[in-house]
Amino acid sequence: MFLFEAKRIAIVIFGALLNAISLNFFLISANVYASGFTGAAQLISSVFIDFLGIGISTGILLFLLNIPVAILGWKKVGKGFTIYSAISVLFTTIFLEFIPVIALSEDIILNAVFGGVIAGVGVGLTLKLGASTGGMDIVAMVLSRMKDKPIGVYFLSLNAIIIFLAGILYEPENALYTLVTLYVTTRVIDAIHTRHEKLTAMIVTRKPDDLQKEIHNTMVRGITIIPAKGAYTKEDKHMLYLVITRYELYDLERIINEVDPQAFTNIVQTTGIFGFFRKE
Repeated sequence: MFLFEAKRIAIVIFGALLNAISLNFFLISANVYASGFTGAAQLISSVFIDFLGIGISTGILLFLLNIPVAILGWKKVGKGFTIYSAISVLFTTIFLEFIPVIALSEDIILNAVFGGVIAGVGVGLTLKLGASTGGMDIVAMVLSRMKDKPIGVYFLSLNAIIIFLAGILYEPENALYTLVTLYVTTRVIDAIHTRHEKLTAMIVTRKPDDLQKEIHNTMVRGITIIPAKGAYTKEDKHMLYLVITRYELYDLERIINEVDPQAFTNIVQTTGIFGFFRKE
């Protein structure tokens, strides 16, 4: 368990390093903005420096913006998820402070694309290990605990504000290149992990009761258990059918590997749900 947690923390810190490199080597110098709270902190920092003459770094602003979100996550989501998010934000802030802002290229589209790719790898690796980069990820996790809500609207709204302000305060081209960065980041995250808010898991297992118990010990999820039979072996089995959020995928994979490594699991995208999902 120690090695497992150490690996998880190491990946989270590496993801934070990639996010900082994306910002300080590509996006900040080009006035191209990242998504979510990182982009918001970046834009606020640019406004303070360019219009008010006050030098506040992106890292410090990112840390400050995440304080109320971390408190919300601690109360509503859980300590483990929030702690890993806090580690990610803390090390992103530290790396942003110590890595110098360098313009590796004067070509804005190269900055937008490479910044988006590196940021996408950092976020994707972090999500794949069951952690988050804080900010909108925690907000989305809180919203996912309510009855089925269109979480993507909140991501879209914040990013739309960032893009709009980038176009108004700076050049309209900056807004367009910010769109390029957001698109590239999302595609890379899709390749590494998943951006779908809800997923359906179908688990064919010989140990339905043990799996059900461990899943319910970790997450509050309704599970439908369906009798199943192997077509080749004619062996009686059971299929566990449940809907999860993308933040719970890593924990589900871990539980299956620990309880029944021989289980067959199919994870598919869920585009919509009618009826009960989960209420606090």
